[in-house]
Amino acid sequence: MAGVNTQKMTGEINSGEFVTNKVVHRTMRPSIDTNDSTSSRYSIDSQKPRLRPPPGTYVIEIPKEVIFREPPPENAQRYECLSRQKPNRSGCRRCCCYSLAVVLLLFVLVTLVAGIIYLVYQPQKPRFSVTGVSVAGINLTSSSPVTPVIKIKVRSQNHNGKVGFIYGKGNEAELFYDGIKLGNGEFTAFEQPVKNVTVMRTVLKRSSIQLTSSSREELEELQKKGKVPFVFGMEAPFKFKIGIITTWKMTVTVYCKVTLDKLTASATVVTENCDTGLSLL
Repeated sequence: MAGVNTQKMTGEINSGEFVTNKVVHRTMRPSIDTNDSTSSRYSIDSQKPRLRPPPGTYVIEIPKEVIFREPPPENAQRYECLSRQKPNRSGCRRCCCYSLAVVLLLFVLVTLVAGIIYLVYQPQKPRFSVTGVSVAGINLTSSSPVTPVIKIKVRSQNHNGKVGFIYGKGNEAELFYDGIKLGNGEFTAFEQPVKNVTVMRTVLKRSSIQLTSSSREELEELQKKGKVPFVFGMEAPFKFKIGIITTWKMTVTVYCKVTLDKLTASATVVTENCDTGLSLL
C-alpha cells in the first residue's frame, strides 16, 4: 500500500526454553505534506469549522429584482417637482395670512371710525315724498298697447345740521300698477347740503305695454272713484358727507305707495307714503 511502511521487529528471549519471533505491523497515517494535493485540500477543508452567525443575528438574502425604489420610478419626477414647490407654497400661505390680517385690521378701523362718527354726529337718513305725477299715453278706451310717459317729482329732505348727502350716478326709478311696470327712468346725481330740501324730477317711460281687458276695466272703475294706486320705487348710490370727509358708498332705497285721482297730465296726488332704507353695496 502506498504511503504505508511496515517494519518487522524481532525479539529473542534467551531463557533457554523458547524463542519467540514477533512481527509488529505499524500503519502510518497519511501526512499533510504528501504530494497528493486533492487529498490534502479535502483534509484541510473538512477540518475547518463552519462560520455561524452569533445568536440573535439573522442574515436575510433578498433577490436583487425584489428590491423597490422609494419613490417608484414613475413617480420620481413628480416627487421632485412637488419637493421644489414646498417653499413656494409656504410663501403663498404666508402672503395670504398677511393679507387676511391687513383686511381684518382695516375692517376693525373702519368699524371704529363709523362708530365714532355715529356717536358724535348721529346722522339721520333722508326723507322722501312724491309731490307730483303727470300721466300721458294711457288710453283705456282702446285695446291697442299703451306707451306711458309719466313725469314725477320727488322731494328729498335733509334734517341733519352737520351731515350732508351725496347722490351718485347710476340710480334707477320705476313706477308699477298691480305688478305691471309702467315706466322707468333715472334722476340726476346731486349733492344735498345740511338742512336742505331738494325736489328731484324725472320722466318714466315704457313702450308697447299690452293691458288685459280686466286691467283696463279695473283702471276705469278706479278713475271714476278718484283713487288709482301706484307703487313708486327708487335705488341710488349714496354717501354721507361730514365737512371734507365722505363715507363709503351705500345704497338708499325708496319705496312709496301713491294714489292719484286720475290718469291724465293734470293728475293730483291724493295720498302718498314713503319708506327709506340704507344698505351697504
